Amino acid sequence: MSSSNRRKFLKTAAAAAAGFTIVPRHVLGGVGYTAPSDKVNVAAIGAGGKGKSGILAVESENIVALCDVDDKMAAEMYQRFPKATRFRDYRKMLDAHAKDIDAVVISTPDHTHAITGLACMALGKHVYIEKPLAHSIEEVRALSEAAKANPKLITQMGNQGASGEGIRKTQEIYESGLLGDVHTVYAFTNRPVWPQGGGAPKGSQPVPSHFDWNLWLGPAAMRDYHEAYHPFAWRGYWDFGTGALGDMGCHILDTPFYILELGYPISAEASVGQVFSQNWTPDYHPESCPPSSKIHISFPARGSKPPVELIWSDGGILPRRPEGMKADEKLGDGGGNGFIMEGTRGTLVADVYGANPRLIPTDLMDNITVPEVLPRVTTSHGMDWINGIKNNYQPSSHFGKAGPLTETVLMGNLAVRGYSARFPKPTADRPDAYEVPGRTRLEWDGAKMEVTNVPEMNFYVRNQKTRSF
Repeated sequence: MSSSNRRKFLKTAAAAAAGFTIVPRHVLGGVGYTAPSDKVNVAAIGAGGKGKSGILAVESENIVALCDVDDKMAAEMYQRFPKATRFRDYRKMLDAHAKDIDAVVISTPDHTHAITGLACMALGKHVYIEKPLAHSIEEVRALSEAAKANPKLITQMGNQGASGEGIRKTQEIYESGLLGDVHTVYAFTNRPVWPQGGGAPKGSQPVPSHFDWNLWLGPAAMRDYHEAYHPFAWRGYWDFGTGALGDMGCHILDTPFYILELGYPISAEASVGQVFSQNWTPDYHPESCPPSSKIHISFPARGSKPPVELIWSDGGILPRRPEGMKADEKLGDGGGNGFIMEGTRGTLVADVYGANPRLIPTDLMDNITVPEVLPRVTTSHGMDWINGIKNNYQPSSHFGKAGPLTETVLMGNLAVRGYSARFPKPTADRPDAYEVPGRTRLEWDGAKMEVTNVPEMNFYVRNQKTRSF
């Protein structure tokens, strides 16, 4: 599939989804009837690995069909739900069960989130898609617009903290005025915790008999199979994953992004950790995410709220400990993940998911009581989605909320890729020369999905190497 054909697919699939008028089955009755008190008929695309937790989160419902390209990885779920029909190809599953499934849980590598999600939405299925919502900003926008056009479709992104206590307690602290006007956010993670930055694997390996490599690649460019890609470390390669920021950004940034109503950023710039296999010359591996990065993302003022600078760091790089924080206090959670919100009146530190929010110095928490005024999600993140389907409401991380968050995460990755991206110079006499337009601030027009000052980088906004399969 060429780049232009891929763009056409995204537009066509989004338009198809937008053309449906979704009427809840509890209104229609008949075959596939699902009353609010009954079970939702659920299918899953991705049954092994992370897919297991997505399925188990809704196992109280009727699990109709399971799809996975790796029979070995999916074996546990196949045994747990023996009545569910099994598929390797999600398209065949949708063909076979178009009339008797209500909702689909999608837990696949990032590069197949949009193509599977849009196909399900075009059939009028409610969807739960693991974070990040999609692989490119264009894909995220297509999913968000399809959801907006079909408000009866109940959507949820799999960033579980959106349904947790932490984000709500942090919002109550912020809205109490204890932080004042927040102007700076530091966010950090220990990811990657997989090999990353060394380039694509060399050579090829035989494809295991229990695994369909072609279906796993999906729309990505064909290459030889290697265990470095599957089943886990695909996150470190741009053709399939979105690196450390894509893995953890939707978990860690959700709380400050939502509470501060950040919206689209206006710029991003990054620096990345380099790998040297020889003296003086850094390795160049454009196919691989870097081993570490630091990203500055700028947001404009929003009404009376001041501009905000978001500073992200990964690969174990931490921000400076806030003044007043004790030497033996952990910065973030035990795994090295969390964020700091600095305001004109105070500073708050929290763990991943916004959990355990505490003012600095932490002794303040012993003398301050912030009342609970926000409603809580009393079930799990997955069941919040199921209850939304049964009772016709959008859950805590529906695509209208999750879309802009994911676009910001992927905008940060544009700056990471731009740091070392190489593009040919427009000179006929030096066809082998190149320039590096990165290592600069990328100016961003969110409404147009466009880098305005380095147009070459828009290749990563709208285009990926793709194929038919």
